[in-house]
Amino acid sequence: MKPEAKLTGLFVPLVTPFTDDLRLAPDALARLAHEALSVGGARGLVALGTTAEAATLTTEERRTVVRICSAACQAHGAPLIVGVGTNDTAAAITTLRELAQSGEVAAALVPAPPYTRPGEAGTLAHFTALAEQGGLPLVVYDIPYRTAQPLSTTTLNALGHLPEVVGVKYATGAIDAAAMELLGSAAPGFAVLGGDDAVISPLLAAGAHGGILASANVRTADFAELISLWRRDAAGPARRLGAELARLSAALFAEPNPTVIKGVLHAQGRIPSPAVRLPLLAASAGSVRRATDLAELATPRTHQAPQAHQEAVA
Repeated sequence: MKPEAKLTGLFVPLVTPFTDDLRLAPDALARLAHEALSVGGARGLVALGTTAEAATLTTEERRTVVRICSAACQAHGAPLIVGVGTNDTAAAITTLRELAQSGEVAAALVPAPPYTRPGEAGTLAHFTALAEQGGLPLVVYDIPYRTAQPLSTTTLNALGHLPEVVGVKYATGAIDAAAMELLGSAAPGFAVLGGDDAVISPLLAAGAHGGILASANVRTADFAELISLWRRDAAGPARRLGAELARLSAALFAEPNPTVIKGVLHAQGRIPSPAVRLPLLAASAGSVRRATDLAELATPRTHQAPQAHQEAVA
């Protein structure tokens, strides 16, 4: 029987706020975390994802980020997912065990081994080892344009039948026959969470359980409402809101993630600086301005966050 991770609804992979001199800004991170869960109506948070610039954080900074996000999730009764990205199976197992010992993490978000390209058999063996030895529920991160390792529906279904694998962040760049097959054949207790922000609406319409969406750092409540609308079969309002949020997502991803998102959050006064760490460069003023204009289009729907949250949990 699969562990209970409650992986439905909206999960926000938070940015990591920095100061102008590139130091971690913990107070700003705590505010973002609490806002997403209270005002925004998100179901849970993701720490140390790509959006968090996890690859550029020190070990101590990673611990601080997890501690802050965990405190917010505990305060709101929400699950925390933590990113664990490595192509070293043994190292990933060690990290998973450390996170499991804290007792504060609902699941780990783990990509197919990046760059190594071990093949689907090797990837299946990798996740099987993590599931059997890591001590945490796993969400497979299927994002082949970053990992260079595609995963077939057969492989994802095989992973979905492992007791410890509770879901997939599905970010293949397309809603095609493979996506429809996966949504129609997923194992019980295996959540399909959309990860391509611009096409989350049609994926939800096809049956996805929710999403892990970087764009939801901005207009969180509207993304939570979008998921709620599709779950209520309110197709007309969902299509309209989905089209609006797709335009926002396209603007937020006009430059490498999370550079535009950070620019918008800074323009809104929500983080102290738009700074990112190399090899990323800050987004251009034009990209930030266009995305900020779309971010300010939020309607009174944002005041319905508690309702959206209730329905996402149901």
